[in-house]
Amino acid sequence: MQRIFSKALFGLLALSSVACLPALAWADENDNTATSSLTDANSTVNKAVQTLKDFSADPNMSWYRDNVVKSKAVFIVPEFIKAGFIFGGAGGTGVVLVRDEKSDIWRGPAFATIGSASFGFQAGGSVAEIVMMAMTDKGRDALLSTKFQLGADASVAAGPVGTGAQAATVDIIQFARSKGLFAGVSLEGSVIAVRDSLNHAYYGTPVNPVDILVLGNVNNPHSDALIQVLTKRAGK
Repeated sequence: MQRIFSKALFGLLALSSVACLPALAWADENDNTATSSLTDANSTVNKAVQTLKDFSADPNMSWYRDNVVKSKAVFIVPEFIKAGFIFGGAGGTGVVLVRDEKSDIWRGPAFATIGSASFGFQAGGSVAEIVMMAMTDKGRDALLSTKFQLGADASVAAGPVGTGAQAATVDIIQFARSKGLFAGVSLEGSVIAVRDSLNHAYYGTPVNPVDILVLGNVNNPHSDALIQVLTKRAGK
């Protein structure tokens, strides 16, 4: 009788162990995903710092340097990648920062993606750095939303390049740089959407763009370098 009970108990323990395997695997997968998201978030911020430095050092970006201080928000995409040849999809992950107009302090970053059905690259120019500057309340509010379309929800135009150039009166001004051949860029029709997984990983809690960029409910010291270089480029 005791032997039968022992066998039954062993069987239950074995079944219990097997039943726990999927849960353990799921938990491990979640941990790996969270670690990967944090790595991606940190990498995006680091690359965004370099993008701002690149734009500031570019002699053709004088309008950007003179007017970033006037922008209400910025969206920095360090690597906007074209998937096809001449025609095809393009996209990338970037960071949004918003300037508090009372304190003049930049808040962020919040993470977002941008995707486009087509992109004006020539061969050899498949990767670009992009900086968008929200010049109106409508442009800033669009960047605070969880998803919007450039052109439909906020007007967008390419920023002026060179000395003495004038910008169009739109909600968002866009600038792009590429190491390869570059045919210009039109982001109208592109969709920008929040990256909840990266925001969660970077701040350690579920947050939305308003929590990060308006209320200032969360902070990550890793972003200090990004805010400092943006503030410096804004002439403060």
